[in-house]
Amino acid sequence: MLIGEYTHSIDAKKRLSLPSKWRTELGKKLIVTRGLDNCLFVYPQKEWNRISDKIGQLPFGQADTRGFNRFFLSGAVEVEVDSVGRILVPDFLKEFASLTSKVVFAGIHDRVEIWDEKKWTDYKRKIEKQADALAEKLGEIGVL
Repeated sequence: MLIGEYTHSIDAKKRLSLPSKWRTELGKKLIVTRGLDNCLFVYPQKEWNRISDKIGQLPFGQADTRGFNRFFLSGAVEVEVDSVGRILVPDFLKEFASLTSKVVFAGIHDRVEIWDEKKWTDYKRKIEKQADALAEKLGEIGVL
């Protein structure tokens, strides 16, 4: 399970060093794509296959489904982890997530999110203020 948060620097060549704790679980080939809330989603190959299969089965007759498929799938790239645990972030994804020199890796169960450090700090402050209300909603549907 991918959990926790780690702050790393992006180098001049747009490479990010993956947290060493996750490297074995993530594997050597990853999929990086546009995520929600202007972050990037990173999936191990096996998890990506599962999710993309589900998305591929959605009816394409609905405009919302087509739009999400285009957003999510066309923005995906396969990246290889190099010998020292780094991945290369393509320019279009770096720009989408407004990544600057410092980024945060957030482990979210079956995926990793990559955030610009300032955006992550702002988002985290906002969500922490809503934690009680979110827990209540999850309680209503039987999660908590």
